[in-house]
This record gives sequence, structure tokens and C-alpha cells, in this order.
Amino acid sequence: MAITQKCQYALRAIYDLASCGDKSPRKIGTIAEAQNIPVRFLEGILNSLKCAGFVDSVRGKDGGYFLARPASDITVGEVIRFIQGPLGPVECSNLHENCLLAESCVFRPLWDRAKAALEAVYDGTTFQDLIDQPAESCCPKGSAQQPKQI
Repeated sequence: MAITQKCQYALRAIYDLASCGDKSPRKIGTIAEAQNIPVRFLEGILNSLKCAGFVDSVRGKDGGYFLARPASDITVGEVIRFIQGPLGPVECSNLHENCLLAESCVFRPLWDRAKAALEAVYDGTTFQDLIDQPAESCCPKGSAQQPKQI
């Protein structure tokens, strides 16, 4: 299962808001610049995330977006499902009833195990977990690279 660019942008936007740690609103332009997301695209994504209850916003000069729930209560898995649908390594792993080979498919147990592993990783990771992970877990030891952004 490949994570779409739109989904990566949504994950990075929520991470950006979560990393601020407070409820003070953050402007779209600030998020876009920090996470290298086109502003016009980010506007639509944040609007969708607001409708889903992940973020909220305040209008006005001092307005912007903030998390609607604590970062510890939002999992990567639920955001991925909201943006791009069910988790699974292949499309048929989510649609067994539509597969003509479902009962005799030699790959089905493999797809089911892969799906369970994906769900365990994504559903077992909150945005607070991402914030709390040590910087060295993002970069090889001795590397001059900055920590990766999700």
C-alpha cells in the first residue's frame, strides 16, 4: 500500500500542529512553509481534516488551525483511512467478497498478515509518539542529516 502525496501532506500537517504542543492557532502559510506543502493544496486538506474532527480553526487576524484532540489521541492509521481508505497491501485484501478467487487464493493469508502488520504499525502510532521519538531514530548515527519529516 503506497501512501498518496495528499495523505503524506495531511499527516505532515497534523504532525506540524501536534509539534506546536499548545492550542494556539497556526496559520496555513506557516504550516505550508514548515512542511513544504503547497498552500492551495493544504487549504483543502485542512478543511477536510476539520470536517473529520482532527483539527479545528479560528478565524481572524490571530486565527489559524489547531488540533481538535490531543496528539496522543490521534493515530496515523485513522488519518490514513480518512484520507485514502482502508489499509491493506493490495486492493483485494479489503474486498474479499468481490474476489472470484477469494476462497482458493493462495495469497490471501499473506495479504491478511501484511494487512494486520500495517494496521498494527499505523494504528499503534500516535502523533505524540512521533513527537516523542528520539532524533537519532530518524537519522543514522554520525549522519549530518537533519531528522526526517513525515
